[in-house]
Amino acid sequence: MWRELCERLSFFNNYFDWIYSWGVIHHSPNTEKAMTEIFRVLKPGGIAKVMIYHKYSIVGGLLWIRYALFKGKPLTDLDYIYSHYLESPGTKAYSLAQANSLFSDFTKVDIQVCLSFGDLLQGEVGQRHRGWPLSIAKKLWPRKLICLIARRWNLGLYLLITAKK
Repeated sequence: MWRELCERLSFFNNYFDWIYSWGVIHHSPNTEKAMTEIFRVLKPGGIAKVMIYHKYSIVGGLLWIRYALFKGKPLTDLDYIYSHYLESPGTKAYSLAQANSLFSDFTKVDIQVCLSFGDLLQGEVGQRHRGWPLSIAKKLWPRKLICLIARRWNLGLYLLITAKK
């Protein structure tokens, strides 16, 4: 299956100077194996730029409210919420500590938390979750306040990672 391809890259060791992955490896059944492969095929001194989902995001909170709290299941964890309600089945999201662990083999790692259109309820986001709660939220969403809060507490959906081998 295509999701497993990133877990067994068909390239020689130390092959690439630069690797870019936007929103791919968190869909892999074994994200740790995908990271091992990225590290393997990257040359020493090479750079990997990767985006994975951040567990503690506004999107995650909104999905938890809709699919856990409103359904009377407040003990539902975020891993389950992401796996069942964000994009494809099995989608994963990572805390900052988990992301650092994924990239622990690299010599230098920089992780930035960034807001997404989903966090700001902009554009066509949330179409899978249509209904009156989303319609109302999109109209009333305090985007400027959300930006301030999210940046202060690192609540964006995207973890933008730059890692040097």
